[in-house]
Amino acid sequence: AELTVVPTATVQSNNESIMSRWFRSEHMEYISLIVNEDAAHDCLADLGKLSAIQFTDLNPDLTPFQRRYVSYVRRCDELERKLRFFGNECDNFGLKLDTAGDIDTFLESPTAVSSRALTSGGGKPEQSGQQLLESLEVELEGYESQLKELNAYSEKLTREYNEKVELQEVLEKARRFFMTDAPRLAVSELSGGRKPGSGSNQGLLAGAHDAEARDMDMRFSSITGVVSTEEKVRFERMIFRATRGNCYVRFAPIKQPITDPESGSLIEKCVFIVFFKSLSIETKLKKICDAFFAHRYSLPDMDDAPAVDRMLTENAQELVDSRTVLLKNQDTRFRLCQMLAQHTERWTWIVLREKAVYHTLNMFKADVSGMLRGEGWVISESFEDIRMSVNRAHSEMDHNMPSHVDQVPKPWPTPPTHFTTNKFTYGYQEFVNTYGIPRYREANPALFTAATFPFLFGVMYGDIGHGLFLFCAGLYLLWNEDKNDKAKLDEMTGGLHAGRYMITMMGFFAVYAGLVYNDCFSLGLNLFGSRWAFANGEPEEGDVAEMTGQYGDGDSVYPFGLDPMWHVAQNELLFFNSFKMKLSVIFGIFQMFSGTCLKGINAIYFGKRLDFLFEFLPMVAFACSLFVYMVVLIFMKWSINWNSRMLSATCLDPASDGWGSADYDGVWANCNGGGDGTCTPWGYECQGNDSLADKCPLDFGGSGDGCQPPNLITALINIALSPGVVDEPMYYGQAGIQNILLAIAGISVPVLLLAKPYFLSKEAASHAHSAHDDDDDDEEHGFGEIIIHQAIETIEFVLGMVSNTASYLRLWALSLAHSELATVFWEKAMLSTLNLNWFATFIGYGIFAGTTFGVLLMMDVLECFLHALRLHW
Repeated sequence: AELTVVPTATVQSNNESIMSRWFRSEHMEYISLIVNEDAAHDCLADLGKLSAIQFTDLNPDLTPFQRRYVSYVRRCDELERKLRFFGNECDNFGLKLDTAGDIDTFLESPTAVSSRALTSGGGKPEQSGQQLLESLEVELEGYESQLKELNAYSEKLTREYNEKVELQEVLEKARRFFMTDAPRLAVSELSGGRKPGSGSNQGLLAGAHDAEARDMDMRFSSITGVVSTEEKVRFERMIFRATRGNCYVRFAPIKQPITDPESGSLIEKCVFIVFFKSLSIETKLKKICDAFFAHRYSLPDMDDAPAVDRMLTENAQELVDSRTVLLKNQDTRFRLCQMLAQHTERWTWIVLREKAVYHTLNMFKADVSGMLRGEGWVISESFEDIRMSVNRAHSEMDHNMPSHVDQVPKPWPTPPTHFTTNKFTYGYQEFVNTYGIPRYREANPALFTAATFPFLFGVMYGDIGHGLFLFCAGLYLLWNEDKNDKAKLDEMTGGLHAGRYMITMMGFFAVYAGLVYNDCFSLGLNLFGSRWAFANGEPEEGDVAEMTGQYGDGDSVYPFGLDPMWHVAQNELLFFNSFKMKLSVIFGIFQMFSGTCLKGINAIYFGKRLDFLFEFLPMVAFACSLFVYMVVLIFMKWSINWNSRMLSATCLDPASDGWGSADYDGVWANCNGGGDGTCTPWGYECQGNDSLADKCPLDFGGSGDGCQPPNLITALINIALSPGVVDEPMYYGQAGIQNILLAIAGISVPVLLLAKPYFLSKEAASHAHSAHDDDDDDEEHGFGEIIIHQAIETIEFVLGMVSNTASYLRLWALSLAHSELATVFWEKAMLSTLNLNWFATFIGYGIFAGTTFGVLLMMDVLECFLHALRLHW
């Protein structure tokens, strides 16, 4: 169990600083709280403002529906539903909810609920919990019913308006179609039906009547309507299949989309007209229209032009009236949503606070009628504040029955963990809590994470130019801190605002590491003057630079960071790889060893003697004998003057210019000219076939005898694979010392695995005589768990030291990738276009800026951030 970590801007402490308090969690006390039922709500509301208490559930056997205040929680859920409905309606109009300010201001403000009171800045005294819920329910119920009524009326008006729009389109499209190519079968006269001079007795009126009857028999029936454009193809195919091609279909699109009354989305539709000549086909067509949600419209006889025009005119007038009413309804809903957007978030916060209060009251127990009893953990230094807050809540309610707050025995052996954080430390504490919350009074890794996380990020992202961009972004967030605290931010912007101090420190350490690497947009900066110089003023490829001072002299050392000459050297990549790889190993082993030391500090603090003697000390022995020794070898190799050592094992002619060179640290001996006429600086006469061990004066053993720089990876592997064998030692007796270290590492593993379970079993055996015989199985089960737990911890530590050391090489890999990408972008986008023309340079700069921003300032920042987080987890 843990308390919620609440960020506080100021921390009151008499004896301890902020960081010392952050190192270990706050002292906790377990208290019992007895309050009057009528004052319980106000009491809990005041206690919540302190953020210093965590209640325990005294009704674990009751289901949520059997709790005392379940009806109040349900009422809060219903209010939350209404507020979500208001928020969705505001989103439909594109209205943003006005922010309710910061949490601290909200908690200290009076709980006035009415929108009129909120708008006028007051007008209502602070309400009790019951009054608060009732006033909220009445007001929100009125707004909800009003908004629902307007929505239903809007849906009805939209549907009617859409029908009039569709009817108008159908009339216009149908009239245009009938005027141009109406599908009517012409009446053909039979050539043998009427011959001249046949003497027919048929009258003129009878002939005209028969022609009209034949014309009516050949006229087609039609169905007109509107269908969705998406369904047009399927609709036409279904008509063709159902009627077997015995119909004629024409479509005409409607240019303006039509609003769906239910969803409010715009839908493309088209007018259709189907000609057929069968009653059965008409039945099928109507069913098909219903299946595709096509709206059918009855039209007058299109040959009756005056009727059609009259219908068009009437429908157009109704369309204008319907649009006017619809816009009026929309304006009314918009103004209502504008008012709701001003108060919805504050109402939501009030409901959430009330719900939290009643949820906490459900944990209380009613031992005596009219009284509630609660228990929980409080921060020790806030105990008096808790007592005063409870007494004040009762005095304001004018209750004669006094309240009771007192300490009681702790029900659990381990209290919850609570860290007091501020704006700077909050983000780092969240990082640690995401992986695991420290136990009560345990050393807090977040204190060290606040320094190591941005530093390791800077090691991977080291570049002066890119880091400066990130640093400025962090400063911008800090500049707008007060503004963003009160603004309503989305998830991404809120995360950036919460990590503003972290981003600033990440940028600072990226600039610092860039200064160490002397890397600015992949270019070296000659800030202090290079300590290397070429013989001629204009060097060419292949020229060799010489040091301006003597090796080891202070004047030959670049004041800060790496010499810029390394950026133009042919072995630049080889040098930077070696430097960054060793640096990554050093930082990794230092951080892992620091974590092991925290385990020892915890063991001392909690008085766990077995943990300190048989866990911490074997871990330290194992880590020092192999991994810390690796760091010692790296620093030794860096500190040794290998030019002098290698020169001491080099055969030189006494008459040559190299004899007497200042690179040799020792005293040059006299050479008698024996052997092949050459000598080493210390006086050994070379024979021509001498080995390096013969010429080296150190006598450290191995093939090089100490005069040749070793390969550290090979040397470290041989510690375990070839004990006692050191091919290229750096100091006298290295083989024997490495054997001792290997033996210490080998002994520490079984001690770590077996010592603590053994002594725990001895302690258990000493108490076995006082236990019952029925507890033997439980003791054996507990001892088995200890063995398994210790085996897991041993394997995890040993393998973790090896794998995590390799994992820290990502510091080298990410730094190398960043510098190489920056080099590629600079050379390919800028250098290749600088010598062409101004336009090519302009385009090249655009490509360089775009790739730098997208890849190095965005993607690589996130990549280095995630890898730094992984190294801390």
